[in-house]
Amino acid sequence: MRSTILATSLMVVALASASAAPACFAADATSSAPADAASQADFQQWLATFRSDASAQGIDQSTLDLAFRGVTPDPSVHQLDMAQPEFTTPIWEYLAKRVSAENIQQGQQLLRSEPVLPEVERAYGVDAGIVAAIWCVESGYGKDIGSRDVIRSLATLAYSGRRMHYGATQLMAALHILQNKDAARTQLVGSWAGAMGQTQFIPSTYLDYAVDFDHDHLRDVWTSRADALASTASYLQRSGWNARTPWGQEVQLPASFDYTQADLSTEKSVAEWQRLGVMGATRAIPDALAQEQAAIVLPAGYRGPAFLVLRNFRSILRYNNSIAYALAIGLLADGYAGAGSVAHAWPTDDPPLSSVAQITELQQRLTAKGYSPGTADGVLGSMTRAAIRAYQQDLHLPADGYASISLLQRLRQ
Repeated sequence: MRSTILATSLMVVALASASAAPACFAADATSSAPADAASQADFQQWLATFRSDASAQGIDQSTLDLAFRGVTPDPSVHQLDMAQPEFTTPIWEYLAKRVSAENIQQGQQLLRSEPVLPEVERAYGVDAGIVAAIWCVESGYGKDIGSRDVIRSLATLAYSGRRMHYGATQLMAALHILQNKDAARTQLVGSWAGAMGQTQFIPSTYLDYAVDFDHDHLRDVWTSRADALASTASYLQRSGWNARTPWGQEVQLPASFDYTQADLSTEKSVAEWQRLGVMGATRAIPDALAQEQAAIVLPAGYRGPAFLVLRNFRSILRYNNSIAYALAIGLLADGYAGAGSVAHAWPTDDPPLSSVAQITELQQRLTAKGYSPGTADGVLGSMTRAAIRAYQQDLHLPADGYASISLLQRLRQ
């Protein structure tokens, strides 16, 4: 769960300002031995302070010794942090890779043959297709749970960089997992962000939501399909999942649509959206949803597909705070049920900005023109999107808030 994480979100992960980054994070093969020695000494000083803090929070010395024996920073972690595919890959490429015919076929087979999936649906009221889709996207149906040392990755994040608060919080949670004997030290492997198991729970989420569904007295999200899938359903249920409603669907917008309304922060009843001319793109919007609250999202701007998303979409966003990710889960689950692909073409000739440098430049140029995108930090947050919309409105362009290559080129003029 890179999100709640990761996102947690991405966007939901608290960012902390770092002291000067140690040389080892930017080092290459030509780095000097003294620089490496200095950075290692700096890391060990930080680690001593962290161990003291952990001890004050009830972590015993034997657990600390077990966790940190031989641990050094991992220089690749920060590089991977800046290259998360749900934020750096055009959404049409991201979806094509995940909502593939092969993944759909494998998921359909598992939904027929894996008894845990319907059991989990009955127990938690979360659609088995959604759980299977998360299983697919997070680990290829359990085939790739990651092989990085979670303690090392989280210590690296906690030591320096933009996710110091996140890293420290998750590292402390991982120590509690060890001390509780929920997992052996060698079992704590996963992603660069510390996500673990078949559905990629970060440590704090594991502590709060993981369940022992197979009743063996272990919450084993690594090797037990039952525990991993039930833990995911448990998380979604407690995130507000509504068994009576879908996640959403693709829709067609009227020519007169006000694109400033296409935002997760703008909710209306489905009936109100329909009164404004919103229609199902490939199938009618069910009458039973008329009073449900929903939002319109345009993940690739006004030229791309539009989606009507309900509250269950937000539950998926709590798992990973990326619209691309949540759409992949919803569309993959629909694919298991026989739905076709997205009907509207993607604007492949106008890709989104995909690097921190590009987004930072966008923010700087918006500021220079008198708009207020917030801090030029390379993060596409709500203030930046609002500034984009204001700029688009002043130029009498569709105010969809889409941060694209063409928008940046226009700002450069």
